[in-house]
Amino acid sequence: MKTLINQKRILIVSAGFYPKTTPRALRTTELAIELSKQGHEVTVYFPTEGFYYKSFEEKHNLRIFDLGPIRFKEVRLKGNKTQLLIRRLIRRILQLAFEWPSIQLMFKVVKKLKIENGYDLIISIAVPYPIHWGVAFIYRRKHRIAKCWVADCGDPYMGDTTDSFRKFFYFKYVEKWFCNKADFITVPFKGAISAYYPEFHEKIRVIPQGFSFDKLNLPVYKKTSTFPVFAYAGSFIPGIRDPREMLKFLSACDRSFKFIVYTSQKEMFVPFMNTLKEKLEIRDIISHDELLKVLAGMDFLVNFDNNTKSQLPSKLIDYSIAGRPVLNITSNFDFSILLEFMDGIYNKRMLLDSPSNYDIREIAKKFIEISNNI
Repeated sequence: MKTLINQKRILIVSAGFYPKTTPRALRTTELAIELSKQGHEVTVYFPTEGFYYKSFEEKHNLRIFDLGPIRFKEVRLKGNKTQLLIRRLIRRILQLAFEWPSIQLMFKVVKKLKIENGYDLIISIAVPYPIHWGVAFIYRRKHRIAKCWVADCGDPYMGDTTDSFRKFFYFKYVEKWFCNKADFITVPFKGAISAYYPEFHEKIRVIPQGFSFDKLNLPVYKKTSTFPVFAYAGSFIPGIRDPREMLKFLSACDRSFKFIVYTSQKEMFVPFMNTLKEKLEIRDIISHDELLKVLAGMDFLVNFDNNTKSQLPSKLIDYSIAGRPVLNITSNFDFSILLEFMDGIYNKRMLLDSPSNYDIREIAKKFIEISNNI
């Protein structure tokens, strides 16, 4: 490993890591690998879930430790209609009232970090937010663990407007508690700052998601079919990031097309499968690099807008890297624009940031730069 004069000892705490492909797992993995590549000593804590990381540690010069398994899982949704309703209600109440089951991560972070000390920088990565809470509990004057703590946030917590239910009022004090203790708070884009309490705005820095482009090698787009082929990749939020209005429109459209969707929420598409038949293809989630290669070959891509200025879907970064035109579907959307896209007219395409903004080499440096301000 290349030794730097200002080499830092860095501790990263997260709930997800490779081989998971969630935005926060990708954030943790890419950041850990790049910081190590730049010559820093990097230790990562997360629930390993039994995955063997020895060869991964050696390849990327990382120290990986297990936070331990989550003992109590979410209430399973099973049974008849009445039982299903009751279980769904119980699961939602537990989540809203106690941040269950992810609250268990807080205690696991506290237990593991009791033995850690002497770092230059600790980066905690959320969601879920109990990761931050665990660091806040242990990050004290007599046991700071590191000279600088950066709480990296994807979606906001109390300021989250995409959930059907708002967080219970008392979590306001939990959020203010951890924000007060963190030296810096990082968010993925400038608009997210407004979702946090004003007294902490001076602590907030904007650091987008980062990816390595070294081995990406995306194919050059080439039209391969006589009809439009377009895609969406990611999750849905009923009533907010919701595909049903578009699916209704497509069901009544007599044109030839293929809409490809990569998602784990297949149940939302069941009512439309018989009508759309081969025009709709639902696929399982694939690796991030493979997904980017598929997206780069589409005629255009679809985004279902969060309809809020403080939260952007992380998939827009993937879309920017893929380089294809993006149709952004908002509330009360005029679907005649979809027909224009199907005709290859993209003048109403969504404007996205340049892929260069997400170069992991620069993203990693930003974390080092803000830690130097302590």
